[in-house]
Amino acid sequence: MTIKHILVGALVASTTMVPAMAQDNTDITVVLSEELDLVEPCMATRSNIGRVILQNISETLTELDVRGDKGLMPRLADSWEDKGDGTWQFKLHPGVTFSDGTALDAADVKHSFDRVFSDQMTCESARYFADTALTFTVVDDLTVDVKAEPAQPILPLLMSLVTIVPSETPMEFVRQPVGTGPYEMTEWTAGQQIVLTRRDSYWGAQPEVTKATYLFRSEPAVRAGMVAAGEADIAPQITAEVADNKATDFSYLNSETVYLRIDNADAPTSDIRVRKALNAAIEREAFIGTVLPDGTELAVAMTPPTTLGWNPDLSPPAYDPELAKTLLAEAKADGVDVSLPIEIVARTENFPNVTEVSEALVQMFNEVGFNATLRMVEVAEHEQYYSKPYPESEGTRLVLAQHDNSRGDPAFSMFFKYASQGTQSGVNDPKVDDLIARASAATGEERAALWSELFAYVHDEIVADVLLFHMVGLSRVSERLDFTPTIATNQQLQLAEIGFK
Repeated sequence: MTIKHILVGALVASTTMVPAMAQDNTDITVVLSEELDLVEPCMATRSNIGRVILQNISETLTELDVRGDKGLMPRLADSWEDKGDGTWQFKLHPGVTFSDGTALDAADVKHSFDRVFSDQMTCESARYFADTALTFTVVDDLTVDVKAEPAQPILPLLMSLVTIVPSETPMEFVRQPVGTGPYEMTEWTAGQQIVLTRRDSYWGAQPEVTKATYLFRSEPAVRAGMVAAGEADIAPQITAEVADNKATDFSYLNSETVYLRIDNADAPTSDIRVRKALNAAIEREAFIGTVLPDGTELAVAMTPPTTLGWNPDLSPPAYDPELAKTLLAEAKADGVDVSLPIEIVARTENFPNVTEVSEALVQMFNEVGFNATLRMVEVAEHEQYYSKPYPESEGTRLVLAQHDNSRGDPAFSMFFKYASQGTQSGVNDPKVDDLIARASAATGEERAALWSELFAYVHDEIVADVLLFHMVGLSRVSERLDFTPTIATNQQLQLAEIGFK
């Protein structure tokens, strides 16, 4: 039996339905694949949290138009200016209030970034700033200067990653976020639902959606069935197997890259031959059209092909199980203990059919001689293995994950994924660190060329990880809504962009 047959056979769709929920005409229900473990604004760059919080409850200074061609747009900041010497000045929109009634000012902006970079917290959005040190100076209530050291030419774009909270917000994760967005969280029943309600005091235009109820169902067929039955309005993640209605089901470019993070310091993966063997053992093409939808692309970089500096000369590793066996034999002959356990840690509901993908990877590794096992964990436990400090293990762990970069620049990926000090890096290489530092400070063609060089070095020379797929998203949307999913749906679901037919 081929791997492709095994993958097809692994798909068992659940058809369990849930009781219908009554709703007003301008109330909607969103059914997500996994429950939120946090509703903390500084974690809104994590896609499962961002779909609820980002620009709904909590807003950012700037916003990148990933749905269209407007580029970087004002949000809480009306304008920004490069003052030279690494300093940018941001002018805030007047008359903005938080959901607790307090007015937004420059001190709130400074405090928001102090929280993000505080050693008392571990905020997702901090990872994107690499080793850039920021100094905030409050000029007046609506003006703040931000000095970046080293100078950061894309600082206004980086501002689109940090949500702004009031100065009174404590230096700890909150359960009741206070933001400037058009909605406030009026209910969070752990394990059941989250409810956002439109607030009349919002500073901007009033959205059409008055209330959004978020439910959590792990089975894709259940999520799709709920929309079909009128029990939900949007299921942002469904699978190709249940996407059978052209009127409600949408396929869209996804900015996620699926990969296995290798710790290059652990045995046996500290040997490059072992890392090459892992890559050669995988029949990547067998996943596409079976457990992953048609249109999924094989990955050669941590970021999608739309990214600055994309290197077109790179090719995915060929499926060559005999080469994998040869490489393991050579490493073993030189004293590498290739029998050490390799545990794949994957997150349940990270993407559709993640369990089937993970099980197939373990089988492929074991067929060439690895001692591989699988552990599926919930999102909170997965974070313990995904970010430093990594727990010790006998042998090593390969962390299966998705990384989102829809913002067009590798700066949002490369430091925390590959730099020696990166919070999710398995690499410690001086040349990588140097290329990241120089590319981050460069502009124009030089910036693109340096990122391109880094992509090639990571992929070909050090074989830093197991890059797998650039993903395709599938969503189901009720016919009563005026909303079309796009690449933005991967990381956020702005209720203000949803209308009614």
